[in-house]
Amino acid sequence: MTVYLVGAGPGDPGLITVTGARLLARAEVVVHDRLVSPEILELAPDGCELISAAKEPRKPTMTQDEINALLVERGGTGQLVVRLKGGDPCVFARGGEEAAALQAAGVPFEIVPGITSAIAAPAYAGIPVTLRHEALSVTIVTGHEDPASGRTVDWESIARTGGTIVVLMGAGRAAKIAARLMGGGLDPATPSAWVNWGTYEHQEVWRGRLDDLGVEPVPTPSVLVVGTVAGVDVSWFAGLAGSC
Repeated sequence: MTVYLVGAGPGDPGLITVTGARLLARAEVVVHDRLVSPEILELAPDGCELISAAKEPRKPTMTQDEINALLVERGGTGQLVVRLKGGDPCVFARGGEEAAALQAAGVPFEIVPGITSAIAAPAYAGIPVTLRHEALSVTIVTGHEDPASGRTVDWESIARTGGTIVVLMGAGRAAKIAARLMGGGLDPATPSAWVNWGTYEHQEVWRGRLDDLGVEPVPTPSVLVVGTVAGVDVSWFAGLAGSC
């Protein structure tokens, strides 16, 4: 049986794909991330085994190696296994690592893309990540650098690329990231924003200058947005959520 690496989307249960919802409805085992909406998990049928692979800062329920081994083991039992990951499985979600582990073990798998919070959270905050004639590119960067990888983010170079900068998993380092971006030449007055719990009814949005980003603690989970588009406000969701 195939293991399906499914993107659950950013939170709003309406944003999971049709294919993702269809597979969940047939699943016998669901291995899910911490940030997957409980409403999405309710799409799984009665009797489906739900296994949390939650990862909180410094307190993972399972290591990545343990998750890989679990997927290989369950994938070999003939059960329909859905690995449900927040956002898109291949955008800072280690879907590539899990696919490689399944491939190496000879376990069939499929990747079902999802909507990444890097695009959806700003959109729900009224921030388009690109604008014709103004923001012609978007750079998506991780704010969580894994020391074991031996690689770090060159924030100064990113500052010089132009366009919009979207940072995932950077809430706790927002002030340091802002300082590095300014060190790379970005104007301290550059519009900036964070979106906490993007696409959920309790979503919160902050807007300000780059030199104010992270001065007050940024709540987690938040998506950071830096660039002229952060000064655009085509808000629509706040009123909609408030009327629900």
